[in-house]
Amino acid sequence: MSTPSPTTVDRDTPAAPPRFEQLGVIGCGLMGGSFALALKAAGLVQRVVGYARSPQTLARARTLGVIDVEAPSALLAASGADLVLVSVPVAATGETLRAIRPLIGPDTLVMDVGSTKGDVVAAARQALADRLGQFVPAHPIAGKERAGVEHASADLYRGCQVILTPLAETAPALTARAQALWQALGARVRTMTPEAHDAAYAAVSHLPHLLAFAAVRALAGQPCAADFLGLAGPGFRDFTRIAASDPDVWRDILLANAAQVRAQARHFRAALDTFEAALDAGDAHTLRELIAEASRIRTQWAAGAYAAAPPSSDPPCTAPPSSTSPR
Repeated sequence: MSTPSPTTVDRDTPAAPPRFEQLGVIGCGLMGGSFALALKAAGLVQRVVGYARSPQTLARARTLGVIDVEAPSALLAASGADLVLVSVPVAATGETLRAIRPLIGPDTLVMDVGSTKGDVVAAARQALADRLGQFVPAHPIAGKERAGVEHASADLYRGCQVILTPLAETAPALTARAQALWQALGARVRTMTPEAHDAAYAAVSHLPHLLAFAAVRALAGQPCAADFLGLAGPGFRDFTRIAASDPDVWRDILLANAAQVRAQARHFRAALDTFEAALDAGDAHTLRELIAEASRIRTQWAAGAYAAAPPSSDPPCTAPPSSTSPR
């Protein structure tokens, strides 16, 4: 499979922050709750109406001041809103968009926060019909170690990267509005196609999660697993941190982006074969060169040498196990 070119456009010149009369949040968890709090803190919204499938979550969001009004359905959360954020697991995106379409206003900006974009775009094409041009798919690279509305924070998106993947049908004015909004929340905004997004994040997020899951299972399946785990230190902790991710979230992500994950897995197997060949041959020189190259690339990335790396002047952005879980 050929890998789409991750051509992106940095948006470094902030436009005037857009202001909204009403935000409809569908999914009042960590991501949706933090978005609502951020808009409130920035003075960009007058009222927030929220909906969550869990009545307890919805009541908690109201008690914490994340939302101002509890809606009994996703449809009524979107009613009257000039901004709608769909913050649900990616597998539920199509169902949610279909539910709210009848009450999406003609000028309403609709966004999601899903970690995959190809499946989200396909779902939107089927669900939104004449409202498709109002949808700006988004992926904020943000999160916390713990999910849930009680961990929502107005600062969650500050210093983080947000990827927008507008469609050919998306109204340019709404794309610009989405860009300005995320920038007003302190995010660095980039745009790319849904295909390029999924190829890139298969490489830098989805495959690493899969490898962490596999590594922990490989260790756990051995007779001396308990003894090995008792000897594990910081290296094991750092390498396997993302293996503690939300199983439901990552099942959906891996299935939604399976083709690109498999493509990246083939690249990984080829690299692993190269390392194993050096071990089989006892080739110390080649082994050192392979390690040195990887070390150099990782060091350069951490120093901000690549366009997508966070500049050192930005506030740190949390990178949790389930970094894009909407829960």
